[in-house]
Amino acid sequence: MRILIVGNGGREHALLWKLKLDAPHAEFFATQPNGGMAPLCQGVEIPATDKEALADWAKKNKIDLTVVGPEGPLAEGIVDRFQELDLPIFGPTQAAASIESSKAYAKDLMQKASIPTARHRTFSEQTAAEKWVHELGAPIVVKASGLAAGKGAVVCMTVEAALEAIRSMMGDMAFGEAGQEIIIEDFMEGEEISVFAVCDGKDFVLLPPSQDHKRAGEGDTGLNTGGMGAYAPVSIATSEVMEEAATKVIAPTLEALAADG
Repeated sequence: MRILIVGNGGREHALLWKLKLDAPHAEFFATQPNGGMAPLCQGVEIPATDKEALADWAKKNKIDLTVVGPEGPLAEGIVDRFQELDLPIFGPTQAAASIESSKAYAKDLMQKASIPTARHRTFSEQTAAEKWVHELGAPIVVKASGLAAGKGAVVCMTVEAALEAIRSMMGDMAFGEAGQEIIIEDFMEGEEISVFAVCDGKDFVLLPPSQDHKRAGEGDTGLNTGGMGAYAPVSIATSEVMEEAATKVIAPTLEALAADG
């Protein structure tokens, strides 16, 4: 079996490592592998974002399965392109990936499907966003709607910090086009867990949850990142919590995505 990993971050290293443990006789390839991945696979010097070149390479090299890690290629439709060529690939289609690539779309979907989420408003105009922050007060959370490598959510403990976050995203274009539409939502305090599910568009299976530590500084301080580290299992992820996540979040999200086509 020949398996291609798309991506070269810590997540893709973990995927490669685990897949290799489970399929030790398979041949593994990865796009521009990092130093940790390189000893475990053969490198493919094609960027993860070049879906056309990757699809062409996978077809020529008779790849049996492609596994995509990063959000960017998924948002650009790499799965759709591989499926058009009848190339087996693991990952959501471009339309399904919209719940990650557009927070505005995800929020609308959750509202329509009555999926629990923080109270929010979406803005594409800076003055209106600033006005609402003045009305709402702080603490508050400002998020770029598009993909920002995990750095697009800013927890603001003061109105001034929220206004600065809005100016940075919408005025200074700190995240490019990803920040031209923003979400402003209620600050929710508590412990966070990440719940994962593998699905075929209809049925799903929950994977073990993990806890991601996103803040850049020691002691949960500093700005959010794409993740400074994560671990599993998580003690607060009781069977009751997981059942609630499955019935109130995962299942209705799949139904809502299916209804949206």
